[in-house]
Amino acid sequence: MKKAILLIGATLCALNLLAQNFTGQVVDPTGKSLAFANIYSQNRTKHTHTDENGYFTIKDIKKGDSLIISHIGFKTITRVYPAKNKLLIIKLLRSNIQLRNVVIQKKMDALNLFSDINVQTSPVQNAQEVLLKVPGLMIGQHAGGGKAEQIFLRGFDIDHGTDVGISVENMPVNMVSHAHGQGYADMHFLIPETIEKINFGKGPYDADKGNFTTAGSVDLQLKDNLDESLLKIEGGQFNTKRILGMLNILNTKKQQAYIATEFNSTDGPFESDQNFTRSNFMARYNAKLSNSNSITVSASHFTSKWDASGQIPERAVADGSISRFGAIDDTEGGQTSRSNIWLKHTKLLRNNDYVKSNFYYSNYSFELFSNFTFFLADSINGDQIRQYEDRNLYGGQIEYGKELNLLKKNMLIKTGIAYRSDQSRDNELSHTKNRKTTLEQDQYGDVDETNLSAYANAEIEIGDFVVQPGIRFDHFNFGYQDKLNPTYDPLSNEEVIASPKLNILYNYNPQLQFYLKNGKGFHSNDSRVITSQGVQRSLPAAYGTDIGIIWKARKNLFINLAAWQLYLQQEFVYVGDAGIVEPSGETSRRGIDFSIRYQPKPWLYISGDANYAYARSLGTPEAESYIPLAPNFTALGSVQLLHPSGWFGGLRIRHIADRAANEDYSLVAEGYTVTDGNLGYNFGNIECGLNIKNVFNIEWNETQFATESRLRNEAEAVEEIHFTPGTPFGATAYVSFKF
Repeated sequence: MKKAILLIGATLCALNLLAQNFTGQVVDPTGKSLAFANIYSQNRTKHTHTDENGYFTIKDIKKGDSLIISHIGFKTITRVYPAKNKLLIIKLLRSNIQLRNVVIQKKMDALNLFSDINVQTSPVQNAQEVLLKVPGLMIGQHAGGGKAEQIFLRGFDIDHGTDVGISVENMPVNMVSHAHGQGYADMHFLIPETIEKINFGKGPYDADKGNFTTAGSVDLQLKDNLDESLLKIEGGQFNTKRILGMLNILNTKKQQAYIATEFNSTDGPFESDQNFTRSNFMARYNAKLSNSNSITVSASHFTSKWDASGQIPERAVADGSISRFGAIDDTEGGQTSRSNIWLKHTKLLRNNDYVKSNFYYSNYSFELFSNFTFFLADSINGDQIRQYEDRNLYGGQIEYGKELNLLKKNMLIKTGIAYRSDQSRDNELSHTKNRKTTLEQDQYGDVDETNLSAYANAEIEIGDFVVQPGIRFDHFNFGYQDKLNPTYDPLSNEEVIASPKLNILYNYNPQLQFYLKNGKGFHSNDSRVITSQGVQRSLPAAYGTDIGIIWKARKNLFINLAAWQLYLQQEFVYVGDAGIVEPSGETSRRGIDFSIRYQPKPWLYISGDANYAYARSLGTPEAESYIPLAPNFTALGSVQLLHPSGWFGGLRIRHIADRAANEDYSLVAEGYTVTDGNLGYNFGNIECGLNIKNVFNIEWNETQFATESRLRNEAEAVEEIHFTPGTPFGATAYVSFKF
């Protein structure tokens, strides 16, 4: 008996020595840590993934066992557990996405797989088009290419950003109390080739996201380094030109630096040339100061100038007064610029805990001339308006993350604080003539607005479940000094809002995940409105719920299906074009989102997104409860080819259905289906390509509004659809050189 006990004990000891917990880190070719890489044992019975710092621990691994390591956009490799138990650094090389290597993990941002696939498989021609990579999001341009695009998402006409929070590495893009409209988000300061990844979320479910995050949020991550330097030259129809240069200055194990610059110009398809120009510059430096410290410093500047033909009334086109690409007032247009500097710092602590910090400063200017109503208010000089502001924006965020094992449950706690200050000087709305003469100042003053926030979030693993409770607190100080008031009388107001969140996901297996998300969000109102017009609510809340699945139905097929609802306490909409607030009361939206990503061949990618939304105002008669311009059905699809022979190309289709342009649906914003395409060949260091807009040359209206206007020869005003025509068939060719 004693011999048997000793034999069993010796065997257990030997097994214990052979089977150990193995720790490693996964990095990219430059040594940057890769979060959420997948690690499998050879027989796939054991699985884990890296944390936000690239570290992982896989249990009960024996010396000599093989591990399979994969990450989206990188080559899958196999590594043998080393004879010596030490931290293994695993470096992955970049490659085309292979869906067969992607698994669904126990983390709340698994939906980002769908945008990752879009970003890495299909081209974009400007930074704003990157938003089309977010499943279900649509955009439209209606002012000459220099103005921020109009955004549509989940039954919202978001205008330029009122209900979607947009940021670049936590530096806000949305502008509060903007001269043109609340939440204005101009992303044109970004060079599209510098964008690495899109983190997005639909609904108000993330504790680290605050103002404007009701329909959703988008955060763009930029490349820390360049594999190669690049020169790209483009040209095409409508006198379109683009030059891009990206220079790799430094690329070592511990330091990377590059600069990127581009110049764009076009006259556009309009009868009156747009004379559009935009210049961008960005510099970025990344350093690993030690094994536990890294820092990234970025700086950028952009300036843009353009003329615009504006939105034109249907009646003027119907009677032949102007063509679809004509204008009633072709003196519209503007200029804008933005300079940024931002810093990120990551400090790794013991046990994979971390502190992440980011700080930013922006100087921003904006001037826009518009004429929406022509001669409605002023029958002699016309109704042209000027909107202007000069802004300084600065702030930062600090987040602490800690891993715990409490009651035998793995837990990640995240807590953070953030601060933002906007100082908008000479914020102006004026009645002007011919972009030269100021006839009357309607609004003129200084905006000072601050936002202090704190949040806490937990991710608790309970078997195959992950429970994520969270809470966020925001304090706002709204200030406005009206310079048209002869007496110095600064106005101010303070508001506080708490936003609880609760998300639950269930990983049935690495191919199927169910999730339930609940949360409260908000969008703030304009400081000028809050301080001077006494609105009922400064921070109207939004309450949302999502229930859905992410399913890897086959080794190369991903599906997302979700049902959602969103209730808004009150939609106070600041109309920057008139300097007034339009309270629209409570609203309710509900819908279904469907996305699919399929890779039938290693070089062929198929994607599709279909989104239905039912949006209505509450407390109004049913026949008058439509929310103007709220999209009820949108769809985006693409087929992209990335063949190893060097050929690449694809088709991308976007569709939006007819929708109500006013509250009783007596005016209809017509839907459209537009197809864009690209084709090219990669010779190695040289690439040639062709991009085509509107392949089938259909007539479509890119943006539409129900507007009351009066033409010079009209005795009475008319309310009808005013539109900006969509781009006709247009082709641009390019050649790029890597060195």
